[in-house]
Amino acid sequence: VEKVEIKSEREDETDYIYIKHETFPAPEETKLEVDQSEESLAGMHNPNENLQTGDIDLTSSYFKCSVCNVSFSQKYLLDNHLLLHSSDKPFNCSVCNKSFSRKSHLNEHFFVHSKEKPFNSPICNRSFSQKTHFNRHVLVHNMKPFKCSDCNMSFFNESTLTKHLSVHSNENAFKCALCSKSFSRKSHIREHLFVHSNEKPFKCSVCNKSFCRKSNLNKHLLVHSDVKEFKCSICNKSFFQKTNLKIHLLVHSNEKPFKCSICNKSFSQKSGINAHLLVHSDVKPFKCLICNKSFYRKLHLNTHLLVHDDVTP
Repeated sequence: VEKVEIKSEREDETDYIYIKHETFPAPEETKLEVDQSEESLAGMHNPNENLQTGDIDLTSSYFKCSVCNVSFSQKYLLDNHLLLHSSDKPFNCSVCNKSFSRKSHLNEHFFVHSKEKPFNSPICNRSFSQKTHFNRHVLVHNMKPFKCSDCNMSFFNESTLTKHLSVHSNENAFKCALCSKSFSRKSHIREHLFVHSNEKPFKCSVCNKSFCRKSNLNKHLLVHSDVKEFKCSICNKSFFQKTNLKIHLLVHSNEKPFKCSICNKSFSQKSGINAHLLVHSDVKPFKCLICNKSFYRKLHLNTHLLVHDDVTP
């Protein structure tokens, strides 16, 4: 039992708090024995309910992660969180042998091998087999109750907001030794370091394509799903990624930001200028398999194929 003395601003008042540290076999609420004057705070349903100005809240940040400084009110939550910083993945899927650091992640993964979709959207009743897919979908309905006070950006959960807040601080404590680029989070510099190597540790479980960044893998995974969450408000065309929607929106505007450096012709989409640049070269990648005639664009090849309508290749 640890005895902590708390002195009041008034010299004649001194309180003591007794903290008892216990180890529990299963996740349970951490027990704090508190004795303040005549009133005991131990055993209350909400330990912060009767806190007055100047009192100390020991539950809000008592157990702190030494790696990323995230705090927890209970030790078992910290222990569970520390698994994220460890390379140990003791929970193995018996179907595909994929490993996980948490049992809850393994349990969620099992739904991939079944037809169960336990995560239901409360707005449109759409179902998902994984919580991560559900979380991405919910953003479509603008359910972002956690707002940043600095830039008014909103987030789906509090932990994401907490991570975002570091962007507004001047603390870029993690510096890359190769290019001197600085980062506010350790996870960001770890991911950044793969840019300087040939490593692509983030592999797609569907097609085995690899990526150097987890964010790129997450974007890629949408290609293997039927979820096209980003819809054009003008023509209702849907896209897997937000960047694709942004590019598409240029079609509905007069903007043509992609300009040919040779003839100054402008295009609304990058794919348009890429196809156009072939005109200024001798490359004709689209070849007719019947007569071997070549074309700059696939559209021109398709038009040409109509000539061979009555010909069996």
